[in-house]
This record gives sequence, structure tokens and C-alpha cells, in this order.
Amino acid sequence: MARANTKIGDVFSVKIDESNKKYFQYVASDLTQLNSDVIRAFNKVYPINANPDLSEIVSGEVEFYAHCVTKLGLKMGYWEYVENISNTGSLENILFRDTNDYGSKPGDQIKLSNNWYVWKINDKDFTRVGKLLGNNRNAEIGIVISPDSIVNRMITGEYNFIYPKFE
Repeated sequence: MARANTKIGDVFSVKIDESNKKYFQYVASDLTQLNSDVIRAFNKVYPINANPDLSEIVSGEVEFYAHCVTKLGLKMGYWEYVENISNTGSLENILFRDTNDYGSKPGDQIKLSNNWYVWKINDKDFTRVGKLLGNNRNAEIGIVISPDSIVNRMITGEYNFIYPKFE
């Protein structure tokens, strides 16, 4: 049975194939993005039957950060709750990006945007930057991502939706 609520520090496992799994952790709530959950997904792949120490998992290399609804992913069976650990890492350098060029009907999607803005978790203001240059190119897509797309990125390294590129 899935937990009724999720909380910061919760670690979840995601089955990536019949014999392997990966983990992510709910690390913050971002008031500037619909008060959504911010997760950090870890790069290391574990055997499906492994039960690694939580401190090993959360000290591993972060593959990506994303906004999502952890409770929804639990309810839909995309991931399983493992345990809670207070070590959520540093949040100060996590950078997200978005563009108003996203969200068109099929066939009208803008493939390349020069109309970007960036922000950090709970920034009061989004910073309009236009073209993504320098460190802003490392910013994660900042929209609230569906659970199936989170899993797809953990498996393939890419999201399974159309989103404008910056080059």
C-alpha cells in the first residue's frame, strides 16, 4: 500500500528493467513552481533485489533534478517508497529553466527558443535571460513533470515529451 503523503527526505526506488532499479529523493518543495516536489535522481543502477544503505544512495552522483508530484507517482505505481533520510544535499545551486514557447498544440510546437527564464528553488523572481548562455545551459527543465516521464528519463536519459531546445 502506498503512503498517503510524502515528505522531504523520502527516498523512492524505480524499476528500470526486470533486473535493475534506480533511486530518487524528494528534496524540496518549490513555491515558485506550483508548490511542486523537487526531486534529485541518482545515477547509480542497483540490482533489483539489492537493499543498499540510504546514506550510500543519497551520497551518490545526481543524474538530474526535476519538479514532480511524488504522491501521484506512488499512487500510480511508478515508484515505491523506501525510507526517509534527512540528508537532502545542497539546494543552493540547483537551477531550472522554462520558456513561454512551450505548450503549443501538436504541429505548432516551437522547436528552438530564445525566450528563456531561469530560477532557483523558491526564488521570488524568475530571471528572464532570453538566449541560454553559460551556466544557464545546465539548467534543468522546470515544468512539473509527469511520473511516467520521470521514469522514462531515469531509464533513457531523456524525457518523453516535446520541449523546445536552446541550440
